[in-house]
Amino acid sequence: MKRRDFIDRSWKSAVAFTIVPRSVLGGSGFVAPSDKIQVGFIGVGKQSLNLLSGLNGCPEVVVQAACDVDSKKLDYFVKAAATAQSMTGKSNPAIGKYGNFRELLESASVDAVVIATPDHWHAQIAVDAAKAKKDIYCEKPLALTIAEGRAMVNAARKYGVVFQTGSMQRSSFNFRHAAELVYNGYIGDVTEVNVSVGEPVKQCDLPSFPVPDYLDWDMWIGPSLYRGYNPILSPPIEDDKWAWWRGYRDFGGGYITDWGAHMFDIIQWALGMDNSGPVQFIPPEAPQAEKGLTYVYENGTRVNHVDWGEPNAIQFVGTDGNIEVSRSFLKTNPTPLAGHHLMANDKRLYYSDNHYQDWVKAIQNRSKPICDVEIGQRTSTVCNAVNIAYELQRELRWDPLKEEFDDPFANMMRSRPYRGKWKL
Repeated sequence: MKRRDFIDRSWKSAVAFTIVPRSVLGGSGFVAPSDKIQVGFIGVGKQSLNLLSGLNGCPEVVVQAACDVDSKKLDYFVKAAATAQSMTGKSNPAIGKYGNFRELLESASVDAVVIATPDHWHAQIAVDAAKAKKDIYCEKPLALTIAEGRAMVNAARKYGVVFQTGSMQRSSFNFRHAAELVYNGYIGDVTEVNVSVGEPVKQCDLPSFPVPDYLDWDMWIGPSLYRGYNPILSPPIEDDKWAWWRGYRDFGGGYITDWGAHMFDIIQWALGMDNSGPVQFIPPEAPQAEKGLTYVYENGTRVNHVDWGEPNAIQFVGTDGNIEVSRSFLKTNPTPLAGHHLMANDKRLYYSDNHYQDWVKAIQNRSKPICDVEIGQRTSTVCNAVNIAYELQRELRWDPLKEEFDDPFANMMRSRPYRGKWKL
């Protein structure tokens, strides 16, 4: 054998030997250190435990850090995360604990963050995380105001981060199948949609109590206007109820954003409006009514905020039938539609059956996940505009391209003042 042939064959043999799947080298389920996504949780209340369960099921994810202004909740979460990772055979580094999210964002060992704080914190943390080049999973609704949501989109695009909104119903069979049936015209032209979610936001009228010694209340308030502590806003860890900051202005958006962010999101998806939105909001005639608002798309499709017999559910009404969907059922008329398999020439929506793994895949591919930040912004815009129309109690026109109302007072309500040192 000539020397040149010998070297050539030896080199090719070496390459063939070294390029093998990592699973072969490390065993079944092995994830190379370079493929791991080290995650920090910001906000570790009740919802964070659900997110921990979902993300711990992703082999690539390792919880590296956690942050909260409630030291008891922080300690509990860190122990829960360590236990969960041990049970799935993951290496268990010491999980860093932080009281200030900006200190967590400075950590070079954190690749991505999960934002599960109350809504009034989402924008500030997400923009700062994007600046720190951390990929982001942010709970729904995306933003407390329309302007904050747009700032979050702009930051994600500017700094090139992958951003998943926690509208996890998009990764559920019932909602995807319902949306695809509507999207492909199986019930004809959609004339109206009835959506059943709770009431709009209201002004906070809670009395003040002494602040517990384990809670940094000033930091909990953050960029919002200050008010005294009340355990309904931030329940102690021993209280198993959901915190009801959700119901009050400056912190949440009522059920309109809490459940509406789920249901309005599916409506946007099914109607092909992920990059747009309605053009008109018509509140009910009765003063202080909490149901009865209608919003209208450019093509005339009307969405009614009403109780139609099922809680937290959607009813699509078309010229050739209707579809009703929630987390617990999918009903169609005609009935066989529910089990219908889409045809080869039907248009398909983004497929995901695991919202958390979809985020991980998008991080690995540097691609947009199923509920990208722009989609989250468009849905939270609908929610926030509905609340604005309920409060002003007058008809509003909306320009989805400019993101402007035809009303100067409504336009002022697209944003809010920030307190103290906080600034987007």
